[in-house]
Amino acid sequence: MLTGEQINSIHRLHWAEHWSVRKIARHLHLARRTISQYLVTPARSAARRQRASKLDPFKSTIAEWLEQDANASAVVVAQRLRPLGYTGGLSILKDYLHGVRAQTTVKRAYVRMEPGPGERFEIDWGHFGALLYQGHARKLYAFCLVECHSRKLFVEFTHSQSFETFVRCHIHAFQFLGGVARELWYDNLATAVAEHDGNLVRFHPRFLSFAREYSFLPRACHVRAAWEKGKIERAVGYVRQNFWPLRTFTDLADVNLQTHHWLEQVANQRRHRETGETPAARFQPEALRALPVIVPDYRDTTEALVHKDLRLSFDGNRYCVPPRYVGRRLTIKADASSVTFYDQYQEIASYARCWQRGETLGAERFQKELLSQLAAAQRSAEQQRLVSWLGPASESYLRRLADTDRSLTRQVRELLLLVREYGPDAVAAAVTQAHAAGAFGADYIANLLRQQRMRRHVQPPLRFQNPQLNELATDPLSLADYDSFILRSKKDSDDPTATETESTEPSDHEPPSGSDAD
Repeated sequence: MLTGEQINSIHRLHWAEHWSVRKIARHLHLARRTISQYLVTPARSAARRQRASKLDPFKSTIAEWLEQDANASAVVVAQRLRPLGYTGGLSILKDYLHGVRAQTTVKRAYVRMEPGPGERFEIDWGHFGALLYQGHARKLYAFCLVECHSRKLFVEFTHSQSFETFVRCHIHAFQFLGGVARELWYDNLATAVAEHDGNLVRFHPRFLSFAREYSFLPRACHVRAAWEKGKIERAVGYVRQNFWPLRTFTDLADVNLQTHHWLEQVANQRRHRETGETPAARFQPEALRALPVIVPDYRDTTEALVHKDLRLSFDGNRYCVPPRYVGRRLTIKADASSVTFYDQYQEIASYARCWQRGETLGAERFQKELLSQLAAAQRSAEQQRLVSWLGPASESYLRRLADTDRSLTRQVRELLLLVREYGPDAVAAAVTQAHAAGAFGADYIANLLRQQRMRRHVQPPLRFQNPQLNELATDPLSLADYDSFILRSKKDSDDPTATETESTEPSDHEPPSGSDAD
């Protein structure tokens, strides 16, 4: 077989230079017969010999098996051929099965379905990669619903495909469109279809309950029959091609905000190629079924234990609650915007939904509450210790003291200092005396204790020269009221802060009380 260069030389010399076959043969050292053949047929191909295939003895057997099951894989067919003596490889078997199936495959034809207004919604999910929250990736999904008559579209992006998220997206779509269609068509979604056997479909009980609440009939397409819901398939592709390119997002709320604006300004205002109208103009909301008055609660629900550090875990983050719930299990309800904690039916705390991971929320707020409770417990312990030292009578005195405008904490601390200085018995006696006189305050108690410590010896009575005067008897006079009046007048004239801080130390220029003067 000649090369391409030799063939070109033969044709050039014969047709361009007008050389004879003999001359060309002498010049190229070829036979004249070869030159003549290549002048008649320039592009000659080498004859191929038909080689026998290792599959040839088994092709009839393979054909019988394919009649029984046309979808039998090459691996299964090879397993059955080995005991019959097949020694070939898997590749030639795959190529042969592919060729056989290509010859027997018949292209199917379909009748286009055009549902009437309010007849049919089609629903499907789309996958759109992930969003990053400070290095933490969250998968991003698009819930898509289309009203088949008008092609009006609803899209909501989520970070989850759970049942609760699936149902919440339905509710948002129904509210967006203003009603519900008679039938809702799905692919074989795991959140809706529990089992599919031929034409028999078993939906999840929870999903059927949701369908009853909104009065629609769920329909499931056949397995691997995407053409049965072709309108939503094209809608998902339209979202990928028209909305998604050349956009940047900060978080899930930003994605849905841009999506809503795109639906209002672009998707539902474009002139549809098949209907010749815009979806917004073709849409007939009056044909839809009315929505229920009470919207059911389909938030994500779980329970978590409150640990000693006031924290409980949810979705990769830690949330804080009030200290009184430590050791208890609380109910958590969450959606795309908020996370709320409940003790049975009582709401405890609510946070904005955090899509990052490893965050702690609410620590500063509830740790301050815990510290304030610890301080209150410490003050209560001081009061109990004072009552145990002074006896039950002091409890009534402290209760009356709390009704005044004085700081009970400071008064208790000053009384404890007096107990350390004068002893419990002396302070208890002074408290009883002050309670009887209606004098409530640590400074009154301190003044009584100083009077008792500085008490002078009683002088003998004065004798008059007139014996009748010495026989006169006077009524006993108590100066406690006078002391209370003097001390109260002094408190009103002084600065309140100074009154609290100038506690129990005597002053050198302080005037003596009435009893000392006596």
